Amino acid sequence: MASRLEWVTLDSADPRSLAEFWCDVLGYVIYQDKNGLTVEIGPDPESPDEQRLAELRRGPAVPSMVFVLSQDPKGHKNRLHFEITPIDRRHDEELERILALGAVRTDIGQEENQSWTVLADPEGNEFCLARSLAPGEFEL
Repeated sequence: MASRLEWVTLDSADPRSLAEFWCDVLGYVIYQDKNGLTVEIGPDPESPDEQRLAELRRGPAVPSMVFVLSQDPKGHKNRLHFEITPIDRRHDEELERILALGAVRTDIGQEENQSWTVLADPEGNEFCLARSLAPGEFEL
């Protein structure tokens, strides 16, 4: 049996605000907010905890995200970043939506004319918006 990725933890100057940004981007909900010091988000839970645990044990699951208060400033390019993929609209439409939520384009040394766009969340954490998987946008 292998281990499972259950959640990803990010240091944050404002955990609640950053959690809300990522909820809007990913369609997640806030699971728990410990007075703004730690905020956990994830997919809208459709099943009881016992069923979610059984699903996690069966195979890979969509991880939740935890934002933890930290006063340490972000210094350099992340060594780990997220790759997110639109599933119901074109890449350019999703890019405009995410920019309107507060993301910004950023340069980490990527080449021109890539199939993805490098962005940063409101606290400067880089992530990529990959090709769209929407019907008619991506074919096998």
